[in-house]
Amino acid sequence: MAITEAFAGTEAVATTEWSITTDTSYDTGDAQTADGIYQVWLDVNDMVAGDQLQIRLYEKVGSASTQRVTDEFILVGAQATPAWVSVTLILLHGWDITLDAIAGTITVDWSIRKVA
Repeated sequence: MAITEAFAGTEAVATTEWSITTDTSYDTGDAQTADGIYQVWLDVNDMVAGDQLQIRLYEKVGSASTQRVTDEFILVGAQATPAWVSVTLILLHGWDITLDAIAGTITVDWSIRKVA
């Protein structure tokens, strides 16, 4: 099986929830439908004391379902480990991964890797 980088980018994340699959502000209408096994890699080295970064995974349970939050992580302050890596995700029906700075403005580099 080949491993590819499905999505990558950099954003100064502020108070707008940001889709890292479309590199635009989050919109449920921009759901990804490419089935696959994915893993998210984030460089959060820019975080400092007082920063809070929210990471959300959205997915549909069934193809006709509504897209909902399935996982949410909140990183707080400077990170002892400056790279955050998700568990392996099996995604199918209508998914997205977003970032939102609850406090501060945080520049994040990301890579979403896919096993095909």
